[in-house]
Amino acid sequence: MALRFIRRSAPVSKNLSSYKCSPPSPPQRVVPVTLQIPSTKHISTTSITMATNGTNGVNGHANGANGTKSKFDPNFTQHVIDLMSPETKPRHRQVLGSLIKHLHDFCRDVELTQEEWVLGVNYINSIGQAYQKNRNEAWRVCDILGIESLVDEINHTVETESGVTPTSSTILGPFWSPETPFRDLGASVVQNMPKDGQLTYFHGVIKDAETGKGIPDAVFDMWQASTNGKYDVFDPENQTRHNLRGKFKTDAEGKFYFYCLKPTEYAIDTSGPSADLLKLMGRHPYRPAHIHMMVTHPDFIGVTAQLYPSDDPYLETDTACAVKDDLLLTFKPVQNEAKGATLDVEYDVRLVSKKYKPDSQMLMQNANQNKF
Repeated sequence: MALRFIRRSAPVSKNLSSYKCSPPSPPQRVVPVTLQIPSTKHISTTSITMATNGTNGVNGHANGANGTKSKFDPNFTQHVIDLMSPETKPRHRQVLGSLIKHLHDFCRDVELTQEEWVLGVNYINSIGQAYQKNRNEAWRVCDILGIESLVDEINHTVETESGVTPTSSTILGPFWSPETPFRDLGASVVQNMPKDGQLTYFHGVIKDAETGKGIPDAVFDMWQASTNGKYDVFDPENQTRHNLRGKFKTDAEGKFYFYCLKPTEYAIDTSGPSADLLKLMGRHPYRPAHIHMMVTHPDFIGVTAQLYPSDDPYLETDTACAVKDDLLLTFKPVQNEAKGATLDVEYDVRLVSKKYKPDSQMLMQNANQNKF
């Protein structure tokens, strides 16, 4: 089954009039930068093919794509690459050489002005100046540009002998906790029920993707924000420690089940330079509602993902570019449920054997450990 990021351009229904990209004097920003690309430069209307494997000039060649001679030095890029010493490690040479090629091609492609270059340098500086232990603006910019989702896909794509695919991986986010407690199957992670919360019975099976059999003793680690868009550690006034978090071990048939809330969409922090980038591109700051999961078992490749209500208005315009079509949930209304749940959702997780990627590792560096 071919899995795809959800990326249609449907209109956003939510009123974004309260979205403020540049609040007055944000404490995190040492040097505020206003992203405003000058409109005086002539923009060519001809189509441009970006270079992917060249070394010099426009499109990686000394001559342009139409066979005409480039007006820029065709040997400059290779000269910069060749400045690396013979002792440079092969992987470093590969990564940095490709980076230099693509950056140079980008500058030639858009004919970057000095003013735009200085603006870019200052913006990168502002990202570093905004960094705090509990705030990583560079990571957020990577989310906005789709880089983290792309790197995640590159590193977690698995091809099996039978052609089956595991449940898609997606970005971890900064709110996973290593201290989340194990809970009994059938328990509720809702310690502090919000007035507008919708109690949900969540259940499913963790399966071997190749055999279809349930996997006993797999761990389903979940966490989610409350209806105010905040996670427990950022909302001590309303939430106790480990609210809306729990680890559940599957039974002999691979089944798991618990109670949680139907998730609510929320906006990312818009007080830093990442929000200026969103504003420049005319994009909103909203994440679709989601429930995080991290599924692990010693014999299988783990999956970290976010699960989204299939009717969420931000699926197609997620500010973090992290929605995939096999990660959607259908919430069904129920009545007279034993513990008072008003919604029911079922989701099965497919794992594949570690033999396909023995060195597979879960990325946890973005988790905000300073808060736990």
